[in-house]
Amino acid sequence: MRIGVLGTGNMADALATHWVRAGHEVTIGGRDAHKAERLATRIGGSAKPASLRAAAESGQEVVLAALPFGAGAAVARDLHAALEGKVLLDCSNPLGPGFRLLTEGGPSAAQQLAGAAPGAYVVKAFNLCHEDVWRMRPPVFDGRQLAVPVCGDDETALVRVRELVRDVGCEPVAGGGLERAGLLEATAALFIALWVGEGADAQAIAPPLAYAAGPSHRVTPGVSALPGE
Repeated sequence: MRIGVLGTGNMADALATHWVRAGHEVTIGGRDAHKAERLATRIGGSAKPASLRAAAESGQEVVLAALPFGAGAAVARDLHAALEGKVLLDCSNPLGPGFRLLTEGGPSAAQQLAGAAPGAYVVKAFNLCHEDVWRMRPPVFDGRQLAVPVCGDDETALVRVRELVRDVGCEPVAGGGLERAGLLEATAALFIALWVGEGADAQAIAPPLAYAAGPSHRVTPGVSALPGE
């Protein structure tokens, strides 16, 4: 794929590095030309620097919005014509002081991107982990591949993003339509508060899948474990 990356920060670095290694053509776009050039040089391979607009135009299949919440919608609005008909992948977390969800009561960060670039196919993914987790080759813990929930409305867009998830060494998980992106963002807020604020193991708050409906309803993976199903 030809992928445009909007942003020169840690998430742009972590994800673009995997995608270049997987054989994709990646253009790193930034407001600061020197930062874009430094990041493209560090990634190497097919990575090349550009302006934000040039990166959006070069991403024929996918454009990653690796931008802070608040900046993402403004950039997408400015570049909406260049994003027309493309997959716009959002990995942001709208968090404020005290791990507060800044979008509470309103549209999610992903939905705000979709509103700013209505011709793009917005997909939410890669927002639940620290950037250094995404730098792992691959992210595997206790022999288990990291799963990445993916939310979006367009099937072609979802297929492309699922491929990019696998290129990072992870397993994509269907997260539902874009209306559920807010749930992913809220989950990130909770997990970060537990991990960073409390020093707690967020994985410990949920039982294994086989026990999701309780011990008396133990099921095997792939079989519904929800009450009443």
